[in-house]
Amino acid sequence: MTKKHKNTRAVVLVSGGLDSTTTLAIAKSEGYQCFALSFDYGQRSVSELAAAERVANRMGVAEHKTIHLDLGAIGGSALTEDSIDVPKEGVQEDTIPVTYVPARNTVFLSLALGWAEVLGAQDIFIGVNAVDYSGYPDCRPEFIQQFEKLANLATKAGVEGQAWHIHTPLIELSKAEIIQHGTRLGVDYAQTVSCYDADSNGHACGICDSCRLRADGFSAAGIPDPTIYI
Repeated sequence: MTKKHKNTRAVVLVSGGLDSTTTLAIAKSEGYQCFALSFDYGQRSVSELAAAERVANRMGVAEHKTIHLDLGAIGGSALTEDSIDVPKEGVQEDTIPVTYVPARNTVFLSLALGWAEVLGAQDIFIGVNAVDYSGYPDCRPEFIQQFEKLANLATKAGVEGQAWHIHTPLIELSKAEIIQHGTRLGVDYAQTVSCYDADSNGHACGICDSCRLRADGFSAAGIPDPTIYI
């Protein structure tokens, strides 16, 4: 493990899914003292919150905080609104699916930024991916670059000369590469929940976009898929 960032504080967004768990493992491997941040935002699959807690405990973070929001109050997503079905016909190319949650990463990063400023941290990690992803606009490098600029303009720390860094270690990796990297770091993917429509025990539907991307990733990586399906 590199010692370059030993004991340097970082806020890591942890949803309980495959990507965010790998991101946490990467931050830990780089020596950061990790503060895990999760969100109960009215999502359909609340079992991911239990997964986030398992992951944070297993990886020995300095602190794990869950913030309660109600993004379902504005609706507009199959992940927060029961009247919209989770699509299960396969990943559609060049479209933004109904599982997109309006402004989700903008809100999450804003709250992570606030906590980081309180902690005296300059680094935030988020597991967005622009290769094997479902077409979300807030997973693109352009969004992250612009949010980092905003962070340096809109905070007391930024105005006083503290440079903020938004880390996206997975953004250019395929799902298979993410799984291979995480496996090398000792990630137990059996503890994670990626399904958009998982049951209360975290068992996956196997046919939503997220399940398909996850299963294809394990197959391409040549690593057995530990996911438990309904």
